Amino acid sequence: MWQVMKQKGKDLRAQAVVSALNKAGYEAHYVPGLEDAKEKVLSLIPAGARVGCGGSVTIRELGLLESLRERGCEVLDHWQPGLSHPETLLIRREQVVSEVFLTSSNAVTMSGELVNIDGAGNRVSATIFGPKKVIVVVGVNKIVKDVAAGIERSQQVAAVMNAARLKRDTPCTKTGKCTDCNSAERICNVTVILHRRPRDKGNFSGDFNVIVVGEELGF
Repeated sequence: MWQVMKQKGKDLRAQAVVSALNKAGYEAHYVPGLEDAKEKVLSLIPAGARVGCGGSVTIRELGLLESLRERGCEVLDHWQPGLSHPETLLIRREQVVSEVFLTSSNAVTMSGELVNIDGAGNRVSATIFGPKKVIVVVGVNKIVKDVAAGIERSQQVAAVMNAARLKRDTPCTKTGKCTDCNSAERICNVTVILHRRPRDKGNFSGDFNVIVVGEELGF
């Protein structure tokens, strides 16, 4: 019974965020579970498309890249093992002009802002401008009250886990909390807040979908 009530609360929050995102100009969708999220994303991507993938645990948790390759899509994935640094940079640049760009967001606010902190800036740049279609997938664990809470979550939760994943020699990987360090290996270098869907001279630059999942997903 308690789990049902908890899930109901998550669903209500997720649906409220979807409503706010739609008002901000996005094509926002609510899905209850992980398989639903995967199915929804795949329905938005044509077979054979050139698909970029940002540095996102969420997208890889859903197993999307394998499914896209099976459908004949060219997947631009800079997390592939064995890549040299120049090869990684090239893929990151190609993602910015991909047909479809897949990523997540460090946080999404109850009023529809997307909050992200990047190390190199490739993920946020492709989210803002370039690809013909952007698809952002977020779990309910990333829903926050406002932008300030979104920045805090990005620093204290997502960045700490990502720094550990990358084996960075930063204070947060030793203490488990962000200290706004000045380390050469710091990954909190670029902060971007999307208050509304990006426009150019009043026109939307491309399709922008946000899928909010009623389960926890990613960092």
